[in-house]
Amino acid sequence: MVVQDSVDAGDKMGVQLEPFLHQVGGHLSVMQYDEHTVCKPLISQEQRFYESLPLAMKRFTPQYKGTVTVHLQRDSRGSLSLVANPRKENQGPFKVSTESAAVAIWQTFQQATGSISSGTHSLTKWQHAPLGHSFQESPAKALLRSGFHFHAEVSSLVEDAPGSQAEKRSFNPWGLHCHQAHLTRLCSEYPENKRHRFLLLENVVSKYKYPCILDLKMGTRQHGDDASEEKKARHMRKCAQSTSACLGVRICGMQVYQTDKKHFLCKDKYYGRKLSVEGFRQTLYQFLHDGARLRTELLQPILHQLQALLLVIRSQSSYRFYSSSLLIIYDGQEPPERAPGSLHQQAPQTVRDCSPGNLAKVDIRMIDFAHTTYKGSRNELTTYDGPDPGYIFGLENLIQILQDIQEGE
Repeated sequence: MVVQDSVDAGDKMGVQLEPFLHQVGGHLSVMQYDEHTVCKPLISQEQRFYESLPLAMKRFTPQYKGTVTVHLQRDSRGSLSLVANPRKENQGPFKVSTESAAVAIWQTFQQATGSISSGTHSLTKWQHAPLGHSFQESPAKALLRSGFHFHAEVSSLVEDAPGSQAEKRSFNPWGLHCHQAHLTRLCSEYPENKRHRFLLLENVVSKYKYPCILDLKMGTRQHGDDASEEKKARHMRKCAQSTSACLGVRICGMQVYQTDKKHFLCKDKYYGRKLSVEGFRQTLYQFLHDGARLRTELLQPILHQLQALLLVIRSQSSYRFYSSSLLIIYDGQEPPERAPGSLHQQAPQTVRDCSPGNLAKVDIRMIDFAHTTYKGSRNELTTYDGPDPGYIFGLENLIQILQDIQEGE
């Protein structure tokens, strides 16, 4: 992560960053900058990738919006937050509302767990009553009415008991897990007035009411060329013990909206690492199931975009997308004409009509390029020929499994 000099005395005004509640995977904290923009700690290799992105890949990656300077700020109650100071080319930011759901959650979380910098609390595991439709009214008030319950961490933030995944969530807790870990690290390693650089990227889920997100770690290798021997061995072991080795893809995180219960069902990377090939297939099926039915109308547009991405990856000679992820996104709220019981509900035989006007809205995006290498990149330690075979292997297997689900196998 890029760190700059201390904050100037007159440079305190800025945008308070929100924890991004739809982060389902990864370990670096993703923050919400405005309605259509997220930000994450800047890693030079990832910034250079976005700045030299091949034209064919732009439709499959978040739009790069530049960089922003960020610093820690403590309010009168002692609560810490991250504040962004836009560079001149990024002026005119969306101001975070005091009614923001994410801000309300984070403030309540901090009040219950105590000051981050006190060192008396480890990462805390927490849950609260489902909010359901309350988000449509007043997010912050609904959250503060919902009655939070906190208890000490047992094993993992999103596990209720050893081996049992906490599934019933009105929002995904993973983003707050990453956010608290990030603040704890910043407090322990840097003075509060230290400035940090963050990347500004498109919020690819901003257009969805209930974004259903599958985060897939792609490829058969996850370590970068610059990894230490210890890190290399650790990542190789994770790949060998998961579906990364046999399929070239593993689940890193997931949230899928359950229309019958009005909450998100969530899975994390620890769940994904334990899956067998059959477990992986069943989880893909679960990702496309809304609690009432399988969203079969999504399969053709997802396959359509994955096949288009496969053609693009095959054309990118020398690129190796080590440790990158692929997001599959759709809206958990069905269009009125498709909703069960609707007078306009489509007949099953028309669902697979793949003409552009009839494709359900889905999105496929590649993310996380801190360890991506290619011919001419500044951090290039090894030059590779041809396209990325591990990524292609993973995409081909993913496409085949989705085709099997589509055909009812």
